Amino acid sequence: MAHDNSAISSTTASAWLKRYYYVRAAFSLIWVALAFTVARQAPQLAAVMLIVYPAWDAGANYADAARNGGLLANPSQALNLVVSALTTLAAVVVLNHGMNAVLAVYGAWAIVAGVLQLVTGVRRWTSGGQWPMILSGAQSALAGAFFIHAASGDKLPSITDIAPYAAFGAFYFLVAAVWLTVKDLRRRTIHVRA
Repeated sequence: MAHDNSAISSTTASAWLKRYYYVRAAFSLIWVALAFTVARQAPQLAAVMLIVYPAWDAGANYADAARNGGLLANPSQALNLVVSALTTLAAVVVLNHGMNAVLAVYGAWAIVAGVLQLVTGVRRWTSGGQWPMILSGAQSALAGAFFIHAASGDKLPSITDIAPYAAFGAFYFLVAAVWLTVKDLRRRTIHVRA
């Protein structure tokens, strides 16, 4: 019996993306919950979380690229990994300069990472479930511009000013994961009927 290798690899890729998106959504939701609860009253925890968030993004981009042909085959994710790693280092440095500086760093990161996520979504369009990633990338870039503008204001920002950005990211990852789950269920139903 002959196997369609392209169908198998497509199913494997879809299964990976579903897990990946669910994990990313879960991480972001936990981060947001901590930001709005414990971290509001614990500056040291907030500082650690502000360093961990871009570091997690760097690791996630690496894991996804490695699973899908490596960094050379996924230049937008390779660049996103570098940008997120540099953002992690920048967050460590600017934490001593106050939250306005952190918000500005997050703003620059959100713009660049958003554009790169959008590019990745467009490149993966045929995998399905990529429209939430494209929307997320565009919204991330807009949020970044807002962060940079807010960083120059008089209001002292906190981790709760960044948490909605992470919450929207979680929402888009969850929508993409559910979209792929439904798509796979439909495919299985059609396959069983055939």
